Amino acid sequence: MHNLGSTRSSQQANHLLLTPDTFVRAALPGMKGCMAVVHVAPAAGAKFTQYTAEFEAGGELGATSAQRFLFVLEGSVTVDINGQTSQLGPRGYAYLPQGASHRISASKPSRVAIIEKPYQALDSVSAPQPIVSSEDDVVSHALNDDPDLQVKCLLPEGMSFDFAVNLMTYEPGAALSLVEIHVMEHGLLMLEGGGIYRLGDSWYPVTAGDFIWMGPWCPQWFGAIGKVPAKYLIYKDWNRHPLSAAQK
Repeated sequence: MHNLGSTRSSQQANHLLLTPDTFVRAALPGMKGCMAVVHVAPAAGAKFTQYTAEFEAGGELGATSAQRFLFVLEGSVTVDINGQTSQLGPRGYAYLPQGASHRISASKPSRVAIIEKPYQALDSVSAPQPIVSSEDDVVSHALNDDPDLQVKCLLPEGMSFDFAVNLMTYEPGAALSLVEIHVMEHGLLMLEGGGIYRLGDSWYPVTAGDFIWMGPWCPQWFGAIGKVPAKYLIYKDWNRHPLSAAQK
């Protein structure tokens, strides 16, 4: 039954909450047998784009002029890059540098989280290399020595990378130790469980399937609620001076 205009989704000047009941699907250029739910893009004020690609059997993702990160949510995809082919199932991920020739396809219905961002090069470091891996191969560590809040860093921390993608898992009742306010922006996809997110001066119940964008200096805090752990995939820009984007 239609909820007569009711939704948990909210768009504010410094943050965005998108819930699945408001998702709109459209094909992006180059997609074949594939649709995109675009969660955030520069049109909303972000300096990156994040979307969920929904593949039919035989579907294919189009090309991009930016660097690309992908994380398999359901199904499986084939990643062809530099003549090497890899099969990624759920929890598998790949990083594809800007300018790298690659092809991403699915042999069965699949859902994949995609992050794309123009690369900010540094004269002092070489460009990053492709990565194909799985979250199962990444060791977690406690955030701020809290064993109930575990983090997996999916990309290396070196200065070659101008963004990070992490998995964060909260045991029921676990929470961030402070309200964070910082220059970095975030794209966050809830994968499991749920809780309460503070964004700006608003408090939102969130659950698996929701997407959040947090702009620079947006006050943010999360606490897990429920009987199962809460888990999300989170992007942040980093390793670059705040003036670097303004100088381009």
